[in-house]
Amino acid sequence: MDIAVIARKWALQNAVKYEGRANPGAVISKLLGEHPELKAKMNVMGKTIAEVVASVNSRTKEQQLDELQKTAPELLEEKPKVQTPALKPLKDAVEGKVVMRFAPSPSGPLHIGHIVALSLNSEYCVNYDGKLILRIEDTNSDNIFPKAYDMIPEDANWLTSNNVKEVVVQSSRLEIYYKYAEQLIEMEKAYICTCDSEVWKELSVNMNPCPCRSLPGKENLARWRKMFRGYKEGEAVMRIKTDLHDKNPAMRDWPAFRINDSPHPMVKDKRVWPLMNFSVAIDDHEFGITHSIRGKDHVDNEKRQQFIFKYFDWVLPITLFIGRINFTDLELSTTQTKLKIEQGEYSGWDDIRLPFIRSFKRRGYQPAAFRRMSVEMGVSLNDKTVSREEFFKIVNAFNKELIDDKANRYFFVANPVEIVVKGAPEFTASLMLHPDHSERGYRSLNAKGRFFIAKEDAEHIKKGDSVRLIECMNIGKNDGFEFVSREYDAHKDKMPLIHWLPVADNLVDTQLFMPDGSILSGKSESAVKNLKVGDIIQFERMGFCRLDSVESNTYKFWFAHR
Repeated sequence: MDIAVIARKWALQNAVKYEGRANPGAVISKLLGEHPELKAKMNVMGKTIAEVVASVNSRTKEQQLDELQKTAPELLEEKPKVQTPALKPLKDAVEGKVVMRFAPSPSGPLHIGHIVALSLNSEYCVNYDGKLILRIEDTNSDNIFPKAYDMIPEDANWLTSNNVKEVVVQSSRLEIYYKYAEQLIEMEKAYICTCDSEVWKELSVNMNPCPCRSLPGKENLARWRKMFRGYKEGEAVMRIKTDLHDKNPAMRDWPAFRINDSPHPMVKDKRVWPLMNFSVAIDDHEFGITHSIRGKDHVDNEKRQQFIFKYFDWVLPITLFIGRINFTDLELSTTQTKLKIEQGEYSGWDDIRLPFIRSFKRRGYQPAAFRRMSVEMGVSLNDKTVSREEFFKIVNAFNKELIDDKANRYFFVANPVEIVVKGAPEFTASLMLHPDHSERGYRSLNAKGRFFIAKEDAEHIKKGDSVRLIECMNIGKNDGFEFVSREYDAHKDKMPLIHWLPVADNLVDTQLFMPDGSILSGKSESAVKNLKVGDIIQFERMGFCRLDSVESNTYKFWFAHR
């Protein structure tokens, strides 16, 4: 072991970090963290380290950086100190009084398209010590996936770190909606329309009322009750009276209730259902919603809902709108995904290829990474068109900050190829479980001249090449592989670094499931057996992974990112 070489890389890192001046004490600390067995030799190393530090400090900052980039570029990869930007204040928000909601439909579990809105609502509730309500909007029985009633709260609680304070299911509140509907009819702010839909549309376009609009409240109440037991589906709708001369045709006497005889998984005996704008307005009032963050595609819906608040003289929540994220290469349709799961194309909603929260959780992503990304984006009306790669470049940076410190390191060799190194001495490599935490201990790999290396590495080593088996030895290739030396001078040798495993009986059969659905099979070191399902680690030169299961002595990991 060349103490000067090891000390020099840490001296260079320290100098680059602190304006060109390395500190001997900091260098010693790093050196002992990497090789604690050297502590007994400190009395003879002091002079060497002092000389190394003096040499490094004699160089310019540009020279120090250049040398570090060439000899130990991995030391330039600082742990990102990500500063989460502050959320802008909410208008008229009172500490402890803010109530917000997130309201998905139960067509399937939550996916990447839900993340920003849910995260922003949740983070504002955290900031104001407020209450976050999860409202499952299931008044349209034509597009309901029954298992979503359980899956959505699980996903929402994972993403918000259990910040959901109450779960509301709209189909359980039908009698409440009926009560307010009757009140509006009695107030002559709503009416039951039996006109043919095309006839009504033509009248609306020409800003003319339909004959039903002027009927007295008593007649409309009779029609309302007939919707439950008389009219057929499509024969009658309840409409909210608005301004027939509104410049936006979508605002004119919008529909609030319809008859739908499709079976509903939660309610068996109801056929009169509120449409979204009516139930949302009622619930926002009933649950005291003070603020909401919604996609800007709901701007017109919010205007419709204002009529309900105006007629009942209620206080309107403050609504903030956000732009849409359009993915160029992601399928977010729950209908299409459900079909492909049923056909066997995907293994389930947590299939590693899918952009659903369940898949991200299984891969080892941390919910705080998505929340930080959402806060970084903030409340903006701008639409964004991004690829999967662009989106996850941001998320991965946040996630790495969260998991890097706790993820121990291990060697994994994919598609292993056995090589014999002539003249190789027996050697035990002692490797830190984490480069910044010597207190966590070490793993040992005992090499006896027979090694596994990755097939991809083996194919790239040509006759005459030399490579470094990391923390072990330098080898060259001629007719076969031959031992060259033990020590490694990164500044002089400039050999490719490859991972390896000794040919031994205690290696672990390993599968690494990749985001594209492929599986890398290989071997990992015996220390992997100490892991528990759910542990997040880093396979060096591969990336961060989560141990998903152990089956028939095969350890199966899901890949997150590099």
